[in-house]
Amino acid sequence: MNYKKHVIDDVCEGSIAHKMGIEAGDVLVSINGQEVIDVIDYMDFMALESLDVLVEKKNGEEWILDIEKDCAEDIGLIFHPWLMDKNRSCKNKCIFCFVDQLPPNMRSTLYFKDDDWRLSFLMGNYITLTNISKKDVHRIVEQNISPLYVSIHTTNPELRIEMMNNKRAGNVKEILDEFYRGGIELNCQLVLCHGWNDGEELDRTLRDLWEYNRMIDSIALVPVGLTKYREGLEIIEPFNKFSAGRVIDQVDRWQKKATTYLGRRFVYASDEFYILSGRDFPPYEYYDDFPQLDNGVGLVVKFEEELYNALEDTTSLDGVEGHITIATGMSAANFMKRWSAIIEEKMNIKIDVYPIENNFFGTSVTVAGLITASDIISTLKDKDLGIALLIPDVMLRQGEDVFLDDISLMELEKELDTKIVVVPVNGYGMVETILKIYMDNSRL
Repeated sequence: MNYKKHVIDDVCEGSIAHKMGIEAGDVLVSINGQEVIDVIDYMDFMALESLDVLVEKKNGEEWILDIEKDCAEDIGLIFHPWLMDKNRSCKNKCIFCFVDQLPPNMRSTLYFKDDDWRLSFLMGNYITLTNISKKDVHRIVEQNISPLYVSIHTTNPELRIEMMNNKRAGNVKEILDEFYRGGIELNCQLVLCHGWNDGEELDRTLRDLWEYNRMIDSIALVPVGLTKYREGLEIIEPFNKFSAGRVIDQVDRWQKKATTYLGRRFVYASDEFYILSGRDFPPYEYYDDFPQLDNGVGLVVKFEEELYNALEDTTSLDGVEGHITIATGMSAANFMKRWSAIIEEKMNIKIDVYPIENNFFGTSVTVAGLITASDIISTLKDKDLGIALLIPDVMLRQGEDVFLDDISLMELEKELDTKIVVVPVNGYGMVETILKIYMDNSRL
């Protein structure tokens, strides 16, 4: 059998595989007589209670492990890469691609464009469906790999090809048809470029996607992010107060239809459109179950609701010493100042809020998640930051203490000569973090 084999990188101490004598360097050949293509297949097998695992030892011997285990119990094999396959990269050259707008000489991993449907299922990464094969589509449907997260942008075939600079981009509806017949659930995003896929083209796209409303849980509309590094790239006009408001009006019209027929709003404009238009945010209930938080849809409203709830059971910190400082992006600065004033009054403390202007990527980039340590330093150097500087966790690489400009959290602390505390982006986390800072400080 010409099965794809996987070298075992490590074995978890005390696991089933470890107790049965499997070692790093051994090779996984098959499970239950079937090929293991990648981590998706491996996870499916781990959900079974009975396994026959064929392993090729380093000395060439073949072992068949007859394993009886609890449902969903992992046998303890570790692979590198953990996907058990090469991560598929994006083959598009989108006019709005943020990676193409990065400055030179950053770490190489930032220039990698992920477009892997397996990571879409496992991690919620958005994919374009331009590098997906018929075999992939069949496997997704056959194994019910769902939900997936898809970047649609437009359903107009010619426009999608033009915006993504990929001839394969025009067949997106054919793939959606296959998913629809197979019962695959989707969450979608549209990166809107003013003058390209907004206006009438947006209505066309939403009309087309409405035909799949049984399988599409939500659609997020996100304005294109434009950095100062766009030399040689397509000219794209940023959204302004009027054009952003027009997007919201379109969303409102579609939501009226959706709530009538589906009982949910179906399509949502990201928070940035409300900030750009200067319009008030909708109420908390508007966002249903907040299906598009990672796209910045409803973050402001959810944070504020959580903050008020968290402060209900919080008492005043009378007599505490020292103030704290919060660093945030320009777009969230006014909200953070308002929230900080509420915290100050309730907890009887002092908070300074500093919006950080993004000179690294360009001042048009205003979100906190793209703030670098170098811009924090240039803004806050020699400032009295009090007993701690709070930064949102989105400023750091996921799971690491490093900013986008490769400056570490420790290096930033040393440069600013102050304690830095990373805060989760939710109201409960904000209040809990502030309480802990003052309690820890009082013990010193």
